[in-house]
Amino acid sequence: MFRRSLQARVVAASMILSTLALVGVFGYMAASVGQNLFETRRDDALLESVRAAGEMQQIFTEAVTGNLTSGEVDALQDTALDAISSIISSRATTEYAMLRTEGQADTLLQMNDVQSQAFDTALLSPELRAAVAEASESPYYQSVRIEAPGGTEPGLIVGTTVDVPLAGQYELYFLTSLQSTQETLAFMQLTMVVGGLALIALIGMITWMVARLIVGPVQTAADSSARIAAGELDVRIPVRGEDELAKLGRSFNDMADSISRQINELATLSTVQQRFVSDVSHELRTPLTTIRLAGDVLHDRRESFDPVAARTVELLHTQIERFEQLLADLLELSRFDAGAAQLEIEPTNLVRLAEREIAAVEPLAAERGTELRLIAPGGHFEAEVDPRRIRRILQNLLGNAIDHGEGRPVEVIVDSSTDAAAIAVRDHGVGMTEEEAGRVFDRFWRADPSRQRRTGGSGLGLSISRDDAALHGGWIDVWSKPGSGTQFRLTLPRAGARAVVSPIDLVPDDTQPALPAVPLSSEAPAPASAASTIPESDEATLVDPTIATTTEEVDR
Repeated sequence: MFRRSLQARVVAASMILSTLALVGVFGYMAASVGQNLFETRRDDALLESVRAAGEMQQIFTEAVTGNLTSGEVDALQDTALDAISSIISSRATTEYAMLRTEGQADTLLQMNDVQSQAFDTALLSPELRAAVAEASESPYYQSVRIEAPGGTEPGLIVGTTVDVPLAGQYELYFLTSLQSTQETLAFMQLTMVVGGLALIALIGMITWMVARLIVGPVQTAADSSARIAAGELDVRIPVRGEDELAKLGRSFNDMADSISRQINELATLSTVQQRFVSDVSHELRTPLTTIRLAGDVLHDRRESFDPVAARTVELLHTQIERFEQLLADLLELSRFDAGAAQLEIEPTNLVRLAEREIAAVEPLAAERGTELRLIAPGGHFEAEVDPRRIRRILQNLLGNAIDHGEGRPVEVIVDSSTDAAAIAVRDHGVGMTEEEAGRVFDRFWRADPSRQRRTGGSGLGLSISRDDAALHGGWIDVWSKPGSGTQFRLTLPRAGARAVVSPIDLVPDDTQPALPAVPLSSEAPAPASAASTIPESDEATLVDPTIATTTEEVDR
């Protein structure tokens, strides 16, 4: 969905970027607020510590004299501690302790170490007490963890010193819990997280709505394009408003109108051209028939003419035959273009059909010095085809092979499988380039128009052969290489099967020894130059000892 939907990608990208931005902003805010809360509580604790130490110092300085007893000093200490209690703003979360500084010489008066009930003296490490004693002019603080019934709590301990006349130096400690501050910070962070998630969801919804407003018309245009491509030329995009998307819709509709008009014009022109070719071909048959009759009369009497006139009559007869073939080809093309071509299917033995066509072109092959070979390695040779169209394909392929084979042997290969049957015609002549092979089925195209051709031709034979193969549900393809010859391959589906793989390889393997030729049946006489021979008996054994068949088996 992420790959197929632009809207999903836009929403996902917006939410990811928004999440990163909010994490950065809220993280900075949480850190800043937390730091500010801590510094505020720290400054308050330091200020209270300074005020308390000053108040206690004043009480001791004014009250302590040499006439005080130890009990009076202890009472004075209690009075001082009560006085500083009024200075502490958060009495419930603040504990105190007053301890004599260690390492002092004996003094005239001494006060007991005093601490509140919840003050944990284990938090006063030797290092902390040493630092407080050294920083006698200013308070010293340290962050600590306070043990509580529900676990540990963050806390701050502030220490300062008080000089008591006749009693020496004492350390005054205030232990303040920061749990309330921590809870305030946690609540603020939770509010930020919930608010951030809600904001991200809101951004996603807004982005989805905006993307839908933009992507919706684009999706409509894409669907309309697909429908137009499928042939629904009347599909248009509804246009609303005057914005850029409306302009896109109007442009698309104008383009669709233009394409529809052009397609209709081309269809009309194609119909007119097809009708013109068909009408002209039909109209030409009547005068051509008359010309043919007159030409035949002259051709039959050419012996009584002088040599120049006799040669003229022969040329006239040849060109009339080519004209008739051209008209037949044009009529056949018009049937294919109009979709009126029909098949006359019947079971046909492709080997026997190939034998008869080889025999038909044998005089032309003998004239060019070309040896014709029929190769049938075995298989299911019978197929449900239109024999007239298959013969026309073979006639065209054999004529081309003889014309361009340079007098070298031409092989006709017939093979089949359970799904398909195939016929290949292979020559060893001049061959074609890759570009020429790609255009060989184009109408009226010839690889070498200047080449001398003995079979005539209109340049439509291979195009009609391709249409004949497609009409059978098969195909015809070609392999060619300059200097190595050409191989055309016709593949046809067998009855009740769908041809997928041809039983004959398109690229011939000339390095392998040639397969033995199949004996020609008695239905068509074998040419003298053919590689196969007619056996004396009804049963013929192939040269390859691994392949044995009879004429009856070939027929089957």
